[in-house]
Amino acid sequence: MPADLNDYFNKKGGNNGGDKKPERPQRPRRETPNFLNDFSKKTGWLYALMALAVLLVIAKPFVVINSGEVGIKATAGKYEKDPLRPGLHFFIPFLQQVMVVDTKVRSINYTTSRGHDMSSPAYRMGGATGVMNVPSISALDARGLLISMDITVQYRLKPDTAPQTIATYGTSWEEKIINPIVRDVVRNVIGSYKAEELPVKRNDIAEAIKISIEKQVNSKAGQPVELSTVNLREIVLPPKIVEQIERVQIAKQEADRVQLEVERAKQEAEKKAALAQGDANARKIKAQGQADAIKIEADAKAYENTEIGNSLTPNMLTLKQIEVQGQFNAALKSNNNAQIFLTPGGSTPNIWVDSKNKIKTTTANQ
Repeated sequence: MPADLNDYFNKKGGNNGGDKKPERPQRPRRETPNFLNDFSKKTGWLYALMALAVLLVIAKPFVVINSGEVGIKATAGKYEKDPLRPGLHFFIPFLQQVMVVDTKVRSINYTTSRGHDMSSPAYRMGGATGVMNVPSISALDARGLLISMDITVQYRLKPDTAPQTIATYGTSWEEKIINPIVRDVVRNVIGSYKAEELPVKRNDIAEAIKISIEKQVNSKAGQPVELSTVNLREIVLPPKIVEQIERVQIAKQEADRVQLEVERAKQEAEKKAALAQGDANARKIKAQGQADAIKIEADAKAYENTEIGNSLTPNMLTLKQIEVQGQFNAALKSNNNAQIFLTPGGSTPNIWVDSKNKIKTTTANQ
């Protein structure tokens, strides 16, 4: 077919005589805005950031260490020597891990079972409280009698050596360090006493247990644990020993009561004797005082008489006689009828009698 005919049929839009619809006129092509072009370019980066955020949330390549805790970083399964202190720390996910361990004071209570299932993990471990409850310690005394001891032990993991401790003993380090030492020490100490001696020597036993536990804990390599306190709470004795101790205590109390009454009676007797002796001494002192007073008074009188006697010289006596004679002369002047009897020597008073025979006795001071 000639070329011009082919062109003709093509323009008509059909082959083999078929009709073809005429083509629609094409609209002008619009250009995409610049900000959409920029957004499409940044979409890849946005998806990458979102994927990274999801990876951070899932992998969590950081850890926060609180006060009273340390972190132990392990790289490819090997613990690093230096612990992570409280704060924010980053690590490489899937290659490194951080274990957070508690370094606060923890407690183990060795307590007698009273209706609790002490084999259950919930009873044994205190969880976040840091308190472990375990069965009391059974020990034999010096005669082979079974004794139970209730003890509380407080301790803490040393932060500086925590990585070495966890690497050596694992996360159950308490069961491998504290628990065996405490039980072994208590059994050894109790084995050196008789059962009836335990309540009497309670303080000595508690001190011996504390010293021995502390010594053995510190003897561990690196001293991984710091012991705080050891409290002996209760000593559970066999019933027969308890009855025996009670009988001994009752007898001792009765003996003490009798001794107290004897001492009281003795004190009362001593008190009465002291009072009687004091009264006798008081009377003796009073009598002695009176006798001394009389003697002093007599001595004073005698001294006075002696001094007076020594002062009476012959001239003094003559003068005294003249004075008395003068007094009588004066009396005669007022009563001429008086009769006077002179007693020489001065030992007897002079006497005069008036005219009416009424005797008047005048004593002149010699």
